[in-house]
Amino acid sequence: MKRPTIGVLTWREGKRFAEPAYFRKLLRAGRELGCHVFLFSPKDVLASGKRVRGYILNEQGKWQGQMFGRPDAVFDRYRYTPTQAFKDYVSFRRTSTFLYVNNRLANKWRVQEVLYKDPRMHQWLPETWLYNRGKLAQMLGRHPLLYVKPLNGTGGRNILRIERAAGGYRLLGRDRNRAKVSAVLARVSSVQKWVDRWTKGQKYIVQQGLRLDLVPKRAVDMRLLIQKDGTGEWSITGHGIRIGQEKSATSNLHGGGKAVPAEQLLRPRFGEGQTKQIVADCERLAFQTVQTLENHFGRMVEFGLDIGIDVDGRAWLIEVNPKPAREIFREMGLRQQYQKAIRRPLEYAVFLANTLGHEVRVHTKMAQGN
Repeated sequence: MKRPTIGVLTWREGKRFAEPAYFRKLLRAGRELGCHVFLFSPKDVLASGKRVRGYILNEQGKWQGQMFGRPDAVFDRYRYTPTQAFKDYVSFRRTSTFLYVNNRLANKWRVQEVLYKDPRMHQWLPETWLYNRGKLAQMLGRHPLLYVKPLNGTGGRNILRIERAAGGYRLLGRDRNRAKVSAVLARVSSVQKWVDRWTKGQKYIVQQGLRLDLVPKRAVDMRLLIQKDGTGEWSITGHGIRIGQEKSATSNLHGGGKAVPAEQLLRPRFGEGQTKQIVADCERLAFQTVQTLENHFGRMVEFGLDIGIDVDGRAWLIEVNPKPAREIFREMGLRQQYQKAIRRPLEYAVFLANTLGHEVRVHTKMAQGN
């Protein structure tokens, strides 16, 4: 059996890439698995789709471009940015006939709608609505804590926390540069005006806040990574608890948070038996989430799930990331899980290329009239 060629679709400008450190590790993992891995962007695909200008590392560890044939499978790591390049990528994905290991996922609100339509998900979903002034006022009346989040975004940017406090409302967030922003306002109308300025006319969601302060004055959640393996089956690679900085709206590691094993944080508070039940519920949540989303959006390869565990030990699905980082394992010193997290999408890509590759090539030749 020939060594499969796996393309990794990403943003490129010259020889600059979106995630260079991660991609270096990915290419190294490809060599260890015995497959050819290269990076490319939409503009690197020739009009016929039969040839691709791909980028690999040369012997000096520098990025080097060379021509490749059509990849046997493609791993899409193109992440959202508010740019024309991203719009071009979306157009490219709509017409591309490559064998992708992962389809595109919709924005946060559409994902929420899909999940809510499945009754099996209801136990884990906090109340969430598309943001407008009226809905914000209604939610402030029902919940003492809210989050306002952009429909598209990563790394904790532009997320705002609104908490009912004595005599008013306390607002805390991180802007697009992850800088902390805060305000204290007395009236709902003032909060509405402030949030209107924060959202700048862009689409946001407003979500029920949860009592996740298992560590006082800090945002705490679980990051769980679930991936397909080399047999095409979903498997939980691992999870850990992220603890945000003091007075931070998010727990993101990029924002200065730290990571610890789930049991280390949960056991002292909930005891051995309940801790096992909480972790098992988080894992059930993960398997149900990927089943529900894959049934709607089509084939996927991995998800990073942000799971809130409230002060009573109940699990809540906070956010779904289809193109997740995996640094939480490195932060916790779990080298074996970190390497597995890097390798698994390639293992699944090889599996897919070997099982569906011939079928896709025949279909593509027919579509091109060859």
